[in-house]
Amino acid sequence: MQFLSPIWFTALAALSIPVIIHLWNIRPGKTLKVGSISLITEASKVTRRSFKLLDILLLITRCLLLTLLAMFLAAPVWQRYVSATKTKGWILIPKEEFRGAYTRFKPQVDSLARAGYEFHYFNKGFAKGDLKTLLLDTLTNDIVSTGNYWSLVKQLDNKVNTSIPVSLFTDNNLKHFKGAKPAVRINLRWQSYTQADSTAIWLSHAYFTSGNAIKVLRANSNPRQTWYTTETVTGDGNADIALGIQNGRPFLTLKNLRQGSIVVDTSVMRIAVYADRYKTDANYLKAALDAVTAFTGQKSVVRVYSDAAKIPAGQTWLFWLSDRPVRSPGSKNIFMYQSGKQAAVNSWINADGSQVKLHKSVISADKNESVWLDGFGRPILSAGGHDQANIYRFYSRFNPLWNDLVWSDDFPEMLLRLIWRKEPAGMETFDKRVLKNEVIQPDLLTAATPQTSSLANEQTDLSKYFWLTLVVIFIAERLLSHKTKQVQTND
Repeated sequence: MQFLSPIWFTALAALSIPVIIHLWNIRPGKTLKVGSISLITEASKVTRRSFKLLDILLLITRCLLLTLLAMFLAAPVWQRYVSATKTKGWILIPKEEFRGAYTRFKPQVDSLARAGYEFHYFNKGFAKGDLKTLLLDTLTNDIVSTGNYWSLVKQLDNKVNTSIPVSLFTDNNLKHFKGAKPAVRINLRWQSYTQADSTAIWLSHAYFTSGNAIKVLRANSNPRQTWYTTETVTGDGNADIALGIQNGRPFLTLKNLRQGSIVVDTSVMRIAVYADRYKTDANYLKAALDAVTAFTGQKSVVRVYSDAAKIPAGQTWLFWLSDRPVRSPGSKNIFMYQSGKQAAVNSWINADGSQVKLHKSVISADKNESVWLDGFGRPILSAGGHDQANIYRFYSRFNPLWNDLVWSDDFPEMLLRLIWRKEPAGMETFDKRVLKNEVIQPDLLTAATPQTSSLANEQTDLSKYFWLTLVVIFIAERLLSHKTKQVQTND
């Protein structure tokens, strides 16, 4: 048995607590009744304490309870080694897309199965499956998979011996490949395919405009790209979009398509700009925000405040152009000037393909997600969460002395991308973009020392057994404690 997080064994120091409690358990003296004390001579008073362990069984139970809790937190696993020479190789297919992958690669999979390859699911844990049973199951249908295949391949690299050939069959949808491409040691042959339903159309977002019409963002996706078009819906809908009411809220549905429906956003986007002593910056910013709201058409209110106390609560966006601490009751998104040491620079602000000249910035050591970067890769705008609000820290200013943002035609577009930064709805489900098979392949660690052992490592999680034992011991401790109190009361 091994423990994946042995640092939790430091919690065993808590064993001293029940021992100290039991040692300090001093019972009161007994009262002896006598007829008369006239013949008893007075003696000096002596107080005696005895540090003595009492209720040994209860003490052992409590210590055992704390020990099991520490072992449970340390993530116990049962590790065993099985002979790798008995396994010819592995076949891996994601459980969610078994039918599609098998149909596409049937000759290869059948050939490997006849050669003695084991079938495993390409999912967390890589559970072993019976390929013959799966093929007889006519009810097995593919469902949408949301796993990160590169992350799973990295986990697979830590589980399979390098001497075992591994054949992996998956789709090549872009949504399955996130983060950095992994580097592995295993003998991997990864084949991918494009799913049959390689195009999709869905409604991504809808909202009321200032003219009380409904503006719809329609998404279109194919293996090469995903793009969006906007259209306006009035009355009962249009040729292929139906408008309905459910629970008092309007919703839209694409006719003759099965992509579901979306609720129309009836809220008003409220944007507050706190100017403080940066009134010139606030005027530049408001002009850009007015351009953004005019372009989207969404119901919006943009106002500049010189008194922070007058900013209403619950703003959709609060642009805090001040060096003072932020006051933001209920604001969902906060864009704030970051104070600190200033430095003159000769660089650029890079944001989603836009480049704007940067003259001056605040020195940053920000570890949050970078939204805008300078030419040296340092964050000019970072994003992080705090108190149920999204915090954006800006390490420059909306001023020509600091940068050329306010003169740039890209400025409103950069703000638009920031305000609409959340990924449009439906991308995780309907995005049909794909990667080429050569791009999917992980890097091979040829310089690493190969595994030469003929044994493969298998681990079984023991946490559930420790949890069950903890419950039993806790119940026993409560019963013993209750019984001990009853005995002391009777005494």
